[in-house]
Amino acid sequence: MSPTDRLRAVIDLRSRPEVIDRPDALHESGIRHLHVPVFTEQRWPQEQMELYPSMAERAGRAVLAGLRQLRAEDKGAVLVHCASGKDRIGVVVAIVQTLFGASGAEVMADVVRSNAELGLSVAQSTTTRGHNTLPVTTGHLRRALLWIRSHHGSLSAYLRAQGALEGDLSMLPAEVSAARPPVASP
Repeated sequence: MSPTDRLRAVIDLRSRPEVIDRPDALHESGIRHLHVPVFTEQRWPQEQMELYPSMAERAGRAVLAGLRQLRAEDKGAVLVHCASGKDRIGVVVAIVQTLFGASGAEVMADVVRSNAELGLSVAQSTTTRGHNTLPVTTGHLRRALLWIRSHHGSLSAYLRAQGALEGDLSMLPAEVSAARPPVASP
């Protein structure tokens, strides 16, 4: 059995231009492909401390799509990806992890692990350009979660603003779906 035999859906967070430039190769694989861009065009804030709240504002549809795929009766994994594998996916996965009860510390540790996996260090961040070369910090993710908390109060309210129905939230632990997003300390 190949890895793609267990994969049932791919949620692509990239913008339209990114998908056109580098499409996923899923032709005739039977894997469901959902294009749920965080940004529809390849324009976003250059400063990461501005980028993360902006991603939180726009990532709700992708989080909801992920929850719906996880709720589906199909067996198999759901793959979520963006271009670099740290910023957009970091925000979306952090929200999903929080919804399923991961602690703020666990979520933060998972997000910053992207730096090591991608060979990024905080020391090089001042000399390089482009989001794919900038490391993620817990401060970035805290800003995203703080945006959700200040604009919606709870994760369930955030998802309802994106069109979530009770059935979408029914798979979540009751205490988590009503909980406020964590704002973990550094």
